[in-house]
Amino acid sequence: MMFMKNGLVSHAPFTFSGTNVSECSSYVYPGREINLINDVAPELSRRNRVAWRAFKSIGKVVRSSKNARPCAHLFDSTALPALTYASKTWSLRRQDERSFGVIERAGERTLLGVSLVTQVREGIRSSDLRQRSKIKDAVLYAKQWRIKWAGHVIRMNDNRWTETVSDWILRNVKRTAGRPLTRR
Repeated sequence: MMFMKNGLVSHAPFTFSGTNVSECSSYVYPGREINLINDVAPELSRRNRVAWRAFKSIGKVVRSSKNARPCAHLFDSTALPALTYASKTWSLRRQDERSFGVIERAGERTLLGVSLVTQVREGIRSSDLRQRSKIKDAVLYAKQWRIKWAGHVIRMNDNRWTETVSDWILRNVKRTAGRPLTRR
């Protein structure tokens, strides 16, 4: 058994039923890596590995097919959901969006059989590869899922914890004046 704690908790050892419980800085909870600083980068690298595993499962079919549309459909139905799993709860920064783009462009190149060296040497733009591959944009897909999830939470009316947590307001903390700092 392990637990996580923030800076507000004392550094005393934690015991449960007489057993010492060890402390951890991150853990995986139903498919998503959760850490103290709520950083999405480790989760993105995990999702990248999972997406490549999913993509390799359809690799033979993709390599043997010359038609881009069924390959794109396979990519969109296997690798893209694996890449964006739990993205409803992410707050994506620009650098996270760029990471998504890098992962997706690598998948497009593999889908079309174009190496990075060939792409650079022949001056093929990534937008041209996107048009040829016909796969969905991962960042847009993740953002749409987030909006869909927000709609579900708004329509909930059975007092589940998701609604309670979303509407929760700290009573003893005052927000500082001015515009919040931009996340980078």
